[in-house]
Amino acid sequence: MINTKAHEDFSCSVDLTVSEDTNQPAEELIIDSTKSKADPLEIQDVANEKTLHDETTSKNGFESFGFSDELLKTLELKGYKEPSPIQKAAIPELMLGRDLVGQAQTGTGKTAAFALPILERLEKNQKLPQVLVLAPTRELAMQVAESFRAYAAGHPHLKVIPVYGGADFRSQISAFKRGIDVVVGTPGRVMDHLRQGTLNTSGLRSLVLDEADEMLRMGFIDDVEWILEQLPKERQMILFSATMPTEIRRLSKRYLNDAAEITIKQQSKEARLIQQRFITVRNLHKIEALKRVLEAVTGEGVIIFTRTKAITQSVAEALEASGHDVAVLNGDVPQSQRERTVERLRKGSVDILVATDVAARGLDVERIELVINYDIPFDSEAYVHRIGRTGRAGRTGEAILFVNHRERHLVTRLERTLKQPINQMEIPNNETINKSRIEKLRKRLISSVKQGREHEEETSLLQELLRKVGEDLDLDSDQIALAAINLAIGQAPLLAKGDEAWIRQSPQGNQKNEFRDTRQHTRRRNERDTHLTEENMERFRVEVGHRDRVKPGNLVGAIANETGLQGRLIGRIQIFEKHSLVDLPKGMPESIFNDLKKLKVMNRELKIHRTS
Repeated sequence: MINTKAHEDFSCSVDLTVSEDTNQPAEELIIDSTKSKADPLEIQDVANEKTLHDETTSKNGFESFGFSDELLKTLELKGYKEPSPIQKAAIPELMLGRDLVGQAQTGTGKTAAFALPILERLEKNQKLPQVLVLAPTRELAMQVAESFRAYAAGHPHLKVIPVYGGADFRSQISAFKRGIDVVVGTPGRVMDHLRQGTLNTSGLRSLVLDEADEMLRMGFIDDVEWILEQLPKERQMILFSATMPTEIRRLSKRYLNDAAEITIKQQSKEARLIQQRFITVRNLHKIEALKRVLEAVTGEGVIIFTRTKAITQSVAEALEASGHDVAVLNGDVPQSQRERTVERLRKGSVDILVATDVAARGLDVERIELVINYDIPFDSEAYVHRIGRTGRAGRTGEAILFVNHRERHLVTRLERTLKQPINQMEIPNNETINKSRIEKLRKRLISSVKQGREHEEETSLLQELLRKVGEDLDLDSDQIALAAINLAIGQAPLLAKGDEAWIRQSPQGNQKNEFRDTRQHTRRRNERDTHLTEENMERFRVEVGHRDRVKPGNLVGAIANETGLQGRLIGRIQIFEKHSLVDLPKGMPESIFNDLKKLKVMNRELKIHRTS
């Protein structure tokens, strides 16, 4: 624990109100910052843009924190002008080495709030990890690790690694041996490394618990406390949580020393102007589903967000092959070309933009009516930023999210963050597409009739041409009009007649919905006899037990992560020496059941099977 009396000059409690502010994920995860030139994360616009982003002033708001020239230069190069409210409140405290408890919703810029001061206070040329960040999910662990890497552009030799279950354990050990500065991991994998002695925390200076209430909800809180007991007592500790349930408050009182307390209240009025929907689709059908959505959902301007630069190219090529006029924005696009692309989008010479998060940062084009999340972002902050590209300046907009069945549970988290529903949408079938095509053609005809031609003499020439063709071929006006339409739309079929069987077979319309409905109606279990199973529940055996040092929280967290099942809906758990019994809602789809068989807990496969 590092303390100084100077902290008495700062307020220990801050209550602020902000709108969405986000740190975007970079395009691909690079552990060694010397091997990447990817753009950094962005801090999205906060309330009162005229005040916080005044283009007439040259002073950078981050200069008052005492950051090094290298870090300030990085922030300036990346376009960072003013810190968000949570950054203004937290960074001075953390620069002093104080412990801190922050209550802040996702989307307020909290990642930068703890990452920037931690990076600034790192000691150079240290082989052992100096920072440990605990995150509830591997997606968040990857996002936070990428944030550190992005902010460390001015520290080329800094090493960051995300560690989580499912990643190769041996490669993580090798990375530790080579030397790591910042470790970002999920509780289960961090525990594995600590037990095996492969993660040396004797040089630890800072510990961050990110989304602590989420770790509590997923049953990880016992694991977190076990990890805390293994760490050096003298270290800075930072805890961020969207809510402050009793268990989290108790944790902060026990392990934090004289902590500053910060509360940030979030407003997301703009998000409520955006109609949000999601589509469940298998990965191999995503391109076809995207083409159908673009045909059926009208939008004056469209942005399609993908996770990597490579995917922007493949998506754009597929859409161009289908006749769409598409532009691409990613980290490889030069600034001059980026400006031209944005201007084309703004003027309407191109309607569809395929982009990565970092390339589209700060993009403000009013005519964007539709945002498609082709790849689900790493966290809620990035999602808020993405959908914020539509519904600008009080206008309405629409956002559609593509997820596969393993990602369905993330929709619930987004709904909780935004405090509004994200409704399910069916993949448009042929009938829907054909109705859309006919309607678009009708609107084009009406527009053409109303607009006419600029020069009357040309109109007269065209009328004379139609009259002469009618006389030569003995055609009436309807026949001539039909010929003109055929000429305008070309010989491509007007009606879609392609195979749509895959739509009916997609996960969104079958057993997975039934499973979701079953889960929603399952009551929280009561204490019962070992041999009895609660109504609507089914008992399963898993091949991990006391010998593997497994706890109920390990099983709850692993199963919740894999199935999207809320932890409170997982029933009775009984742990024996070599196996455990777990009660789960009836009607679990076979595909999810098969995935659970291969799931590892405490480095052992569950090998789950029904007890009867």
